Amino acid sequence: MIGRLSGILLEKNPPQLLVDCGGVGYEVDVSMSTFYNLPNVGEKVVLFTHQAIREDAHLLFGFGHAEERAVFRLLIKISGVGARTALSILSGMSIADLAQAVTLQESGRLIKVPGIGKKTAERLLLELKGKLGADLGAGGAHAAPDSQSDILNALLALGYSDKEALLALKTVPAGSGVSDGIKQALKVLSKG
Repeated sequence: MIGRLSGILLEKNPPQLLVDCGGVGYEVDVSMSTFYNLPNVGEKVVLFTHQAIREDAHLLFGFGHAEERAVFRLLIKISGVGARTALSILSGMSIADLAQAVTLQESGRLIKVPGIGKKTAERLLLELKGKLGADLGAGGAHAAPDSQSDILNALLALGYSDKEALLALKTVPAGSGVSDGIKQALKVLSKG
């Protein structure tokens, strides 16, 4: 398997790149988040890759970070999610946003991604629960402990926006019980 490419970026035609590695040009499909962070044509590029071998094609997918490749690999293991859909998800939202949507079980965020319907979004949330967020601490996406998740869901149910609820949740000390946490968060929200 080809796990990493290091070479000169020859062409950029979204979502495909052509990377020269020692005289061999590799065609690589990338997410838009990786695409926007690429160097200029003619400069050196390093990509983490995932190779997919099918009966009719050998495909190479590239990622700017190993973390993005790991999430891609999680996504393509889900029934009904192919490589193109996984790239679309990674193009439509950051890994942190995806992890947060999974933690909060918000299918609405996923439905906004082109090619993702309600059933696929619900399947993604179900399959990724417990898998996404826990190992992504370095990327800033943390799976909320149960009480934090319950507090957040309660605030959202009361009509507060994601942003308001998350800001209030940050003021709640870790280890607080659900009812105490909700009370503390509501105090913060009532002052704002």
